[in-house]
Amino acid sequence: MFHLTLSQVAVTVPVSSDLSLRRSAFKAPNLNFWDKSWSPVLTLDLKANSSRLRSQNVVCMSVQQASVPKVSVSPLDLEDAKETPLNLYKPKEPYTATIVSVDRLVGPKAPGETCHIVIDHGGNVPYWEGQSYGVIPPGENPKKPGAPHNVRLYSIASTRYGDFFDGKTASLCVRRAVYYDPETGKEDPSKNGICSNFLCNSKPGDKIKITGPSGKIMLLPEEDPNATHIMIATGTGVAPFRGYLRRMFMESVPTYKFGGLAWLFLGVANSDSLLYDDEFSKYLKDYPNNFRFDRALSREQKNKKGGKMYVQDKIEEYSDEIFKLLDNGAHIYFCGLRGMMPGIQDTLKRVAEQRGESWEEKLSQLKKNKQWHVEVY
Repeated sequence: MFHLTLSQVAVTVPVSSDLSLRRSAFKAPNLNFWDKSWSPVLTLDLKANSSRLRSQNVVCMSVQQASVPKVSVSPLDLEDAKETPLNLYKPKEPYTATIVSVDRLVGPKAPGETCHIVIDHGGNVPYWEGQSYGVIPPGENPKKPGAPHNVRLYSIASTRYGDFFDGKTASLCVRRAVYYDPETGKEDPSKNGICSNFLCNSKPGDKIKITGPSGKIMLLPEEDPNATHIMIATGTGVAPFRGYLRRMFMESVPTYKFGGLAWLFLGVANSDSLLYDDEFSKYLKDYPNNFRFDRALSREQKNKKGGKMYVQDKIEEYSDEIFKLLDNGAHIYFCGLRGMMPGIQDTLKRVAEQRGESWEEKLSQLKKNKQWHVEVY
């Protein structure tokens, strides 16, 4: 008998279009190209060829030694659209989609809760990487009795093919907004975020009203497949970058073969707050020449001055390299809370001045060249 371990065999797992089966196929924090529930050992009966095998050395090439397999996607006509899909569904006539799954993304020591939410749109609300969906939570707008709630925008955290690679789903990365009274320290549910709590409390099968897609600022430029993309995120701002990276490194897209550099900076509170870390770590392992990943953990790491480590500190740490990449045409993206930008801008300005450059002139040139992409909320 001869044994092959799964780490030595590339296994293709078919993706079902059946919703109930697709639900069970995905767990956000542990997504892998290979189903971990498979038996760790495959036994092959090679008795018929045993005499021939005795005289040969059989070599099993590991997956890491071979080319890394990617996941097939469909329908490929999603690549054919010449115009960016925009506002196919508006607030007055939203599309009613279905919740597929809601998974907690963070560990027990993370401050707050962040969820990965998969929505089935049946292929009727197509989008491109970097766009957003609007969500209208159920209920009545307290400021406009009789009217629905206002639309809340969320960056889409999947590629146009969705988490099941069939073009029928979209994923959102949502942090539950909870309000604590500063005097009592107790939670006040009446002031909690309406839409984020609706999404995080949703169950598979629940209906959800969505609008969009919207946005062009964060679209992934694909004219040059060998370009450099520097992505800077805080918290759930990592959503569009997850979509970029899945397209670059996970999916087999005939029209887009990425051969450049993707460099992700992610700022969160601590290790338990890291989002999609398993996915990103796998890209690091499989594509070390094309992907870099730097984490800024404000409650666990110190910057060079001994203070808390934020993304701007990581940017400063690698500033020479980043500025050289920008000078050579790299795209730089920022996504996250609005409060992230002043600190980042101050850091970039200080670094530019140390290099004898005018940050205002450099920023103007980056914008003119369409290398500068910002989406904050």
